Amino acid sequence: MLSIVLQTKSYRPVTCTDGSRAVEIFPTVEPDLVLLDIMLPGMDGIGIARWIRSRSNVPIIMLTAKSDTKNIVEGLEAGADDYVVKPFSTDELLARIHARLRPVSVRATQNGQGLPAIIHGLIEINRQKHTAIKRGIQLSLTPTEFELLYVLASHPGEVLSRAELLRKVWDYQDMGDTRLVNVHVQRLRQKIEDDPENPRIIETVRGIGYKYAAEQPGS
Repeated sequence: MLSIVLQTKSYRPVTCTDGSRAVEIFPTVEPDLVLLDIMLPGMDGIGIARWIRSRSNVPIIMLTAKSDTKNIVEGLEAGADDYVVKPFSTDELLARIHARLRPVSVRATQNGQGLPAIIHGLIEINRQKHTAIKRGIQLSLTPTEFELLYVLASHPGEVLSRAELLRKVWDYQDMGDTRLVNVHVQRLRQKIEDDPENPRIIETVRGIGYKYAAEQPGS
């Protein structure tokens, strides 16, 4: 049923009901986005997400049951960009798919971020080339991680609430799950901070949100 709905919206879905088979065909299919159910035979969705993330930055949206709080967090930590709780409406899912596939440059323009590049502190971020470079080395970021970094770096020294980040990065108009923000900040810190346990680039402002440090050591 879901495959039929996607086809009516001009998507070309490739379906797989076995986790091991999904991993097998992934390199051949080279999908633009992965819809990933947590409960799969062969290899579960968490394992597949980790496997994909070790090889690709393709957007991943998890499909999960409402009661799967533990699995939701594990899925996000494994590399998922977003999740949709079953049962869900097709409109909701299509909106999430559209948000993940829309080019970063389009979202940045809509968010009022028109600069082609940001050079602040240790990192140079170019939204047109979709690159983030730290000390001459290009960082390997997923589209969602890149957009989160770009949004934060566009407002150095300014605190952005989790609700605002959900709106700017994930296109949530109503309050979404703040765990999306928290886990993605954690993942981003693992890639950009010298010491992720003592972050100096993306700082936490307790009870509010996060900010991109206006002053960074070594810059």
